[in-house]
Amino acid sequence: MTGPPRRGEVEDVQRCSSSVPGPRDSAPDPAAGLSGALAGVVSGARRRAVRDGDEQIDTAHLLHSLLQEDPHCRVVLRPHLARLLGLLVQRSIGYGLRWQGTVEDSGSLPALGHAGWSPAASLAMRRARERAASRGEAAGPRPVDLLAALAADQDCRAVALLRDAGGEPGPLLAALDAEEAEPGTEAGYREGDEYVRPLDVADLRARHSDAAEPRARHGEP
Repeated sequence: MTGPPRRGEVEDVQRCSSSVPGPRDSAPDPAAGLSGALAGVVSGARRRAVRDGDEQIDTAHLLHSLLQEDPHCRVVLRPHLARLLGLLVQRSIGYGLRWQGTVEDSGSLPALGHAGWSPAASLAMRRARERAASRGEAAGPRPVDLLAALAADQDCRAVALLRDAGGEPGPLLAALDAEEAEPGTEAGYREGDEYVRPLDVADLRARHSDAAEPRARHGEP
């Protein structure tokens, strides 16, 4: 897993990482007061951070959880979904290893915030709340609001992943903003959409793990 990144992979991880210690101040918890689908997304992101040995939830954890938990976010990202999931499940076995032990700070905020959240992830949650408030949503933000907030930070890890998967944040954000003006769209679903169970990526993770093991034994990237 050593050597320079290949074309099509994140080429400049430093733009969205810093080796400074993680935030430890008393800022409000970005997840405080969340309910419904977005609370489940945050819970999933927190589990991924723990499983990957990361001290903080970052925007890549949030994106991974959005794709697994929310069918509307999967529909929006359908052209890049397979590639995104393939990259995300490799986080602890190859892709993204250079993020370990670093703080995600895309430059949008100083490296301060709530302990357990990267500055960029904290900003994304704040922007998601602001997007919901602009609609007069008393129930708080939806998963799609968080997806839009991630796309708005051009240098966060989630956007780096999107670009590696062949997408760009600009068109994604424009599409999400256009949806806001469409009638019949509520809580992240279009009229007529059927409920789709959260994705189970265990098999995909296992396949990547099985493929990575023999390459590691032979010293291959």
